[in-house]
Amino acid sequence: MLAPSCWIDLLVLLAYFALIAGIGLRAGRSNRNLTDFALGGRSIPWWAVLASIVAAETSAATFLGTPTEGFKTRSFVYGQLAIGTVLARVIIAFTFIKPYYRYGVQSIYEFLELRFGPCTKNFASAIFLFTRVLGIGVRLYLGGAIIKVIWHYLFPDSEVNLAVYFTGILAITLFTTVYTAVGGIRAVVWTDFIQASLMLGSVGLAIVLLLVAIPGGWHEVMSRLGGFPPVLQLGFDPAAGFGAAFKQMLEEPYTLAAALVASTFLTMSTHGTDQDMVQRMLTAPNFRKSQVSLILSGLADLPIAGGFLLVGILLWVYYQRFPDPRLPAADNEIFAYYIVSRMPVGVRGLIIAGVFATMMGSTSAALNALATSFTKDFYLPYLQRRGGPESAVKAARLATAVFGALMIGVATLAANAVLQNSKLTILPIALGCIGYTYGALLGVFLIGLLTRTRGRDETNILAMLASMAAVLALGRVKLPAFDLIALVTQGRWQEKQYDFGAWLPAWWPTIAFPWYVFIGCVTCIAVGVLFRTPGERLGRVAGEPREARPLNEAAEPLSGEVG
Repeated sequence: MLAPSCWIDLLVLLAYFALIAGIGLRAGRSNRNLTDFALGGRSIPWWAVLASIVAAETSAATFLGTPTEGFKTRSFVYGQLAIGTVLARVIIAFTFIKPYYRYGVQSIYEFLELRFGPCTKNFASAIFLFTRVLGIGVRLYLGGAIIKVIWHYLFPDSEVNLAVYFTGILAITLFTTVYTAVGGIRAVVWTDFIQASLMLGSVGLAIVLLLVAIPGGWHEVMSRLGGFPPVLQLGFDPAAGFGAAFKQMLEEPYTLAAALVASTFLTMSTHGTDQDMVQRMLTAPNFRKSQVSLILSGLADLPIAGGFLLVGILLWVYYQRFPDPRLPAADNEIFAYYIVSRMPVGVRGLIIAGVFATMMGSTSAALNALATSFTKDFYLPYLQRRGGPESAVKAARLATAVFGALMIGVATLAANAVLQNSKLTILPIALGCIGYTYGALLGVFLIGLLTRTRGRDETNILAMLASMAAVLALGRVKLPAFDLIALVTQGRWQEKQYDFGAWLPAWWPTIAFPWYVFIGCVTCIAVGVLFRTPGERLGRVAGEPREARPLNEAAEPLSGEVG
């Protein structure tokens, strides 16, 4: 039987879930067509869009994973990457956002169809669908992680297995899928606003409680750390010689070079070419308000990243001062364990709600973006046989459910991987999923936006494939898989690791994940610009800027001359 204190926390959680569900159901009453479902009629205030961007960036992988980085490194060097996120947003605001509004796209991959043709659009959209399911699915594992920690706290003698993870993953994903399918982007943005507020409040409260709990407070923290934690890490040691120092810099993920270059390209891909992130920007009334929301969200990243890392640093000091034999072996679970075992009653329930809030915020946005992209890019042009606006909304809602199921499968696989290796940290895995493919997306968009005569529909596919191959090979990526030959010839399942860079010389660096998008983007552009845009497609995205009109289903899909 649960203790009275646990019932208080449970009531706090239930009240939070009831509030989120109510917002989602209410928002669903306004969805008369796909434009309402996908863009909220372009009527969302800029400050709500700002909060939604912050909530989408701060997934459960960030809420629990970023403190892990602070706990392990006892520094703020991971926060360097936020420098690049600010630079990238300024570039995106004045390069990407205006054309998206100008041509009234709902799925941003429609722009690629206008510029190049359907092949580029379909392949780019497929890359997004695959990568986003994989990336968000990995992040969802942390939903199971918090359930696991709660379960172990309530029932310390019971076994924690994959079923416990799966229960948490299933419950959160089903709940999120339902309110997203019903409410569309309005439900996403307004629940994100609440979730961002709760998340920021939770982090601030955790910092205060940890400082109060550590005898001597900040003075004790500085004493244990031997001074203020490092903030910048150059990662280049001239004493080692240029070649060795350069190799070391590329292999270290959190360096100043990665912050200024790699992180800039990474953020340009996630915030400029990812339907998940861009879609919420397109809900603002016009491109100027969208630009304001985007740039301010980048500035907000700096203190948010610092706050999460500070939580991890304080957790390390706390457990140095108060060793706990029951501290989880998995670093990803340290913050969750502290929340469940040390937080005051009521506050504990509120911060657990904050963990769920970050997870549901990023998941709901991804589900809505996946459904929108699939419906606009594949269902309406190729699968719809009859029906009006209502049929498109129904298709989007069904797609939301299907993508939710796929995410559950990926999250369960991620949880199983962590059970096999407790020291596996989830943040590099989640970002790595993006790195393999998003360089191709960024490259083809930049060709379309920055040139008028380069790039060709069919050969863009070659450029994007070359981009992904370059990342896997030049990054010396190793991915777990299975032996296909053994499965076919012997009917036997045998695990195998694919080493894509095995052919490279020994001196070649194992390049860190923040650089993947940079490698992929440069490769895609280098191949794509070799081919000239056919004459019949020249000028299809030229012309004077114009504000996007509110779209309706009768005007879809976009085609023909523009401008």
